[in-house]
Amino acid sequence: MDVTVTEGFENAEGTVYVTTNDPADDVLDLYPEKDRFGVVDCVTESQDVEEPDVSGNVTYVGSPSDMTGIGVRVSDLLGEFRDERGIERNRVLVDSVSTLLMYSNLETVFRFLHVFTGRIRSIDGFGVFFLDSGMHEEKEYTTLRQLFDGVVEVEEGEDGTARVRVVGLTEEPTDWVTLD
Repeated sequence: MDVTVTEGFENAEGTVYVTTNDPADDVLDLYPEKDRFGVVDCVTESQDVEEPDVSGNVTYVGSPSDMTGIGVRVSDLLGEFRDERGIERNRVLVDSVSTLLMYSNLETVFRFLHVFTGRIRSIDGFGVFFLDSGMHEEKEYTTLRQLFDGVVEVEEGEDGTARVRVVGLTEEPTDWVTLD
């Protein structure tokens, strides 16, 4: 996640971060580039936590079940990045699809993500969607997988280290690589 955001900053891209697990102030603390970073917070209002005083970088949705609200808020931030900040290239991160599935059924989440990924493609953006495959049935994973160009699979190796590989961007999956 951090690499994706940092690389975007290095390339003068904007990032819209949809958080369904952590309040916006926790996410903002991780990234200093506030002029090219926006957060759609789906947590704070549902927890009755006082909203942080952040101007222009944070927008709120009542809960992760309000996928229409999420889509509208992301579009608003992307429009603001383009129109007011002159940022043409953007990344959108959704942390996490697993939480969306906890609040809604597979069909609803699929329809939302189908439209949402289409919106990202229409602006020539880059989308990153987190899904804890261990939390879901194979049917959910397989159904949602078809919406994405590729998947980065992460697993714990026998020695406790994390291993990753990329599936779907090349004819064959890449080899597993151990992360340091």
